[in-house]
Amino acid sequence: MSRVLNDRPGVSSETRQAVLTALDVLGYERPARLRKRSAGLVGLVVPELENPIFPAFAQVIETSLAQQGFTPVLCTQTVGGVTEDEYVEMLLDRQVSGIVFVSALHADTSSDPDRYKKLVARPLPIVLINGYSPSIEAPFVSCDDRVAGDLAVTHLAALGHQRIGLITGPDRFLPVQRKIEGYRAAMKRVVGLPDRQIDELISLSLWFGVEGGDAAASRLLDRGVTGFVCGSDLMALGAIRAARQRGLQVPRDVSIVGYDDSPLIAFTDPPLTTMRQPVQAMAVAAVRALVDEIKGHPAPHSEYIFRPELVVRGSTTAAP
Repeated sequence: MSRVLNDRPGVSSETRQAVLTALDVLGYERPARLRKRSAGLVGLVVPELENPIFPAFAQVIETSLAQQGFTPVLCTQTVGGVTEDEYVEMLLDRQVSGIVFVSALHADTSSDPDRYKKLVARPLPIVLINGYSPSIEAPFVSCDDRVAGDLAVTHLAALGHQRIGLITGPDRFLPVQRKIEGYRAAMKRVVGLPDRQIDELISLSLWFGVEGGDAAASRLLDRGVTGFVCGSDLMALGAIRAARQRGLQVPRDVSIVGYDDSPLIAFTDPPLTTMRQPVQAMAVAAVRALVDEIKGHPAPHSEYIFRPELVVRGSTTAAP
């Protein structure tokens, strides 16, 4: 241990790292010469952490940044709390090297993209996840929501469902618009429904959470829907609750497909069939693009689109 603390030779890198890790775990300060210099602070702006997909993104992004030598600064938005713009001001005061935005105002088509254009003009490197605006000259990383909507419908139709409903959040959000497009295209192609009938099977909610899913699903259960495509895993749990409150069983009477494959969703009752966002690949790509920008090797200012994966579990089965 003394060899490590005095920075002497004759210690393998594995042993050196193990000793330093032990110091960290036990709460001792490393000697100054052994402290890693931070390559700089990087802001990470995420929505509330109640939806487990956002902590999942944050964890991979923070780990990837740390591996590159950067110190992440997590900014979590909550209703009535610090706004995104206020967080950005705080991050600029701390002279961050860049900012990663996850499902922030860039995903809201009714919000002003100028807030991001001003950051780019400073210039400050930024990367934006799940939401695209062609007017912002920055790298974007997105899950393909059109494909997600399409694959979910195709899966339920293959099980014999005809009355397939879509429940999701407000359509001012670009990912919601894309999910609706994918859903509509599949309902026309696979199920053969006209637009007017498809309209009756779409139920939007103000919230992506359990309550929003419950309310949106209840409306569609009144219209005889037997299969649900949901905008998030939490909405899918709300749909399961709405079905059970009516004495219906999932999946015997109603089949439900979530979206995200957030942590622990494989252990619900029943285990949830869902569209998996490739969080690891998306987060690593976002960090790589940001670090390239910080180091002066600009990443292409376009949208990198990652394909979701259908994960079939116990919440979907043949139509009743």
